[in-house]
Amino acid sequence: MTTHEPAAQRSEVFSPGTAEQVDTIVIGGGAMGSAAAWQLATRGTEVLLLDRFGPEHQEGASHGASRNLNLSYAEPRYLRLLQRALPLWRELERETGAHLFDEVGVITHGGHPGLPRVREALHAHGFAAEILPAVEARSRWWGMRFEGDVLLTPQGGRLNADAAGVAMHAAATARGAEVRYHTRVTDIQIREDDRVVVTCDDGHRIVATRAVVAAGAWTQKLVGHLLPLPALRVSQEQPAHFLLVEDSREAEASARWPGFNHLPHPEDDWWYSPIYGMYTPGQGVKAGWHGVGTEVDPDHRDYRAEPVQLAALQRYVREWLPGADADRMAAVSCTYTTTPDENFILDRVGPLTIAAGFSGHGYKFVPAIGEMVADLALGTRAADPFFSLGREMVPAERGASVWRVEPATSATVGGA
Repeated sequence: MTTHEPAAQRSEVFSPGTAEQVDTIVIGGGAMGSAAAWQLATRGTEVLLLDRFGPEHQEGASHGASRNLNLSYAEPRYLRLLQRALPLWRELERETGAHLFDEVGVITHGGHPGLPRVREALHAHGFAAEILPAVEARSRWWGMRFEGDVLLTPQGGRLNADAAGVAMHAAATARGAEVRYHTRVTDIQIREDDRVVVTCDDGHRIVATRAVVAAGAWTQKLVGHLLPLPALRVSQEQPAHFLLVEDSREAEASARWPGFNHLPHPEDDWWYSPIYGMYTPGQGVKAGWHGVGTEVDPDHRDYRAEPVQLAALQRYVREWLPGADADRMAAVSCTYTTTPDENFILDRVGPLTIAAGFSGHGYKFVPAIGEMVADLALGTRAADPFFSLGREMVPAERGASVWRVEPATSATVGGA
């Protein structure tokens, strides 16, 4: 547990008898909060999960039918998380009967000199990985063009985020958790080491022994006055889906789309960042820049695509994805919430456990993070200093830190 003292609370008369009593409350029903609720309920804990929106909403960072499960990390902590995440995704599928993960592989290219090091790290942690010459990659995946050697991780693939959210709620409620939608938390107060008071927008109060805050873009608003949070950058990002050149099942099958990450060439000054993407069944190829959107207040977004960035994304598709149609697209709006060093926050202060800063590369880890958060909340695990609130955060170059490969300072090669 990190040794921070929570901020002083305002003084007022409070009687627990006037409020609802629960053991553990989870604030935020997105991916991380849902995973935490599932894992807490699995441990037999009484759990109340609060979500300010309705089921399957599109207001934050957890919606959409596709996410890359990208294994291309050099940092051992992330590789160990992946060692837990993969079997837990399969466990969630077995528990709920949902189909969540397609093992289509993920490739990374662009001539990055760190690819061999990532391959070595993957092998050291039991993951398959190989480096292919560009000509061989082109023969396997005709829908893409390649630059330099290509790192293939065949155990990676595509996650269905929308289906996963439904599945985690189902798994949590099957084990006794309650999910309460359209319930916006307006205030959190720490009363003692084993008491948290949560006030909702209708004035209803809930007293819990412990609380988990996994509120994504709303984290700073909810607990910035309680915890020594770093500056969390909330941005509005705009990936897009591009239809295939040929609208047919044959074209989809023959292209055999893996997930992909493409690292920018130094001479291509029109690139905003590395590119990530994957095929999304029924919607085409999803592609996007990483973490370069405009900073926003999550309660006051316009959901509009930035035209210059979108035009650059179309240019990328024209030049590098011959299997996709750059002119037939649908832009997507989502939020990113990132720490200065683009590593996660997973920590506990008194009865409050915080999970934040996952955007851009967190989704693949969801069930493993849920497990870690549950253990932190119940006091059965100490916080890892790498993810702590009090760590020194060396600012990362926006959109670039996720493809550095130096251990202990980086996230991953590629994007989401």
